[in-house]
Amino acid sequence: MREDILSALSPETKALHTPFPADDAYGSLNMPVYQTVAYEFQTAAQMERAFTGRSAEHVYSRISNPSVQYFENRVKVLTGGADVVAFASGMAAIMNTFMAIAYTGSNIVTSPHLFGNTYSLLATTLKDFGVEARFCDLTCPEDVNAAIDGKTCAVFLEIVTNPQMEVADLRMLSAICKAKGVPLIADTTIVPFTVFHAGEFGVDIEIVSSTKYISGGATSLGGLVVDYDTFDWRRSSRLAPLVGLFSASAFSTKMRREIHRNLGAYMSPQAACLQTLGLESLTVRYRRAAETCRELAERLTRVEGVVSVNYPGLAGHLHHAVSQTQFGDCPGAMFTFDLVSREACFRFIDRLQLIRRATNLFDNRTLAIHPASTIFGSFPEKVRREMDISPQTIRISVGLEDADDLFGDLQQAITV
Repeated sequence: MREDILSALSPETKALHTPFPADDAYGSLNMPVYQTVAYEFQTAAQMERAFTGRSAEHVYSRISNPSVQYFENRVKVLTGGADVVAFASGMAAIMNTFMAIAYTGSNIVTSPHLFGNTYSLLATTLKDFGVEARFCDLTCPEDVNAAIDGKTCAVFLEIVTNPQMEVADLRMLSAICKAKGVPLIADTTIVPFTVFHAGEFGVDIEIVSSTKYISGGATSLGGLVVDYDTFDWRRSSRLAPLVGLFSASAFSTKMRREIHRNLGAYMSPQAACLQTLGLESLTVRYRRAAETCRELAERLTRVEGVVSVNYPGLAGHLHHAVSQTQFGDCPGAMFTFDLVSREACFRFIDRLQLIRRATNLFDNRTLAIHPASTIFGSFPEKVRREMDISPQTIRISVGLEDADDLFGDLQQAITV
């Protein structure tokens, strides 16, 4: 299919019809899984060109693989990104991104409202390498402006925080970042890129845990880094020397030629195959799950025993207006609600009959977890308070089941 025809199609159609980079010998409709480590060359000169980056041929599957490359290309078409790199997990995608831009003495401005391992990476792991995490209120422009200085290498956020459900104004953050000469990096996992277009809101680097919606029902682990090539990397002391030396952006050059090669966290061809198939039904599955999520959140506000329901799609939510501007009526398929106590939460979890007691997000099955005792269970109580992790909170990841069946299970488990 010609590129001009493909570009005019809807995301749902693009996900199904992005062409292979090379014709398949058997005319397969699905991209084959290239289960191989190495690739044969015909001449020494051909090998030299490939290994030195002067040709696009594959040399070793830790660096590139045809199955993974096709998955990356499909995501590139769907997002409009300049480059996409696929990793073995969402955390690998986050770590590789920061390894490409951070340096000893630099800082990352972010929110304390982060997923547990992301918080730990910033507050502990990178700290040991001399990178400071500056936690502030990303919904307050004064706080963000005050936190950024000449050593800030990025502003980073989750577009809907997990599990606090905070939504920051991306256009506001982008304007501050552009004025300060700092890239805006966003983890957009909660709302998939087929319905939310991060680049249109000023995000320079998008990070996605493809384990979630994209994998097609928790079939495989994966992560994605999308470079929109919208940041002037001459303003980055780490990447400025690469500007102008290569056709790709300095960030993509650093990532592909050094960081992801040296860290060895590239996606496997098997995961790429599963997630390529997942892309084909992504929008249909997401719309079903997100609509059910909003319906369940609305119903739970009227259930006795529920202290509060936290979902930005609800009209009374603190961040409803900005959420609606950025994500529409359904900002993801995850919500939280509070019960009267930790003990009530444990009783609720134990009484569930249909909803599964498990971690992960956006499985085809609906999942429930008590974040304070699990994902954040190893964090000191003081840190949990600083992150606004309440012992009264239950997190629900909504799947593809019937809304009435799910509500019935929630209601019976809450009833004492």
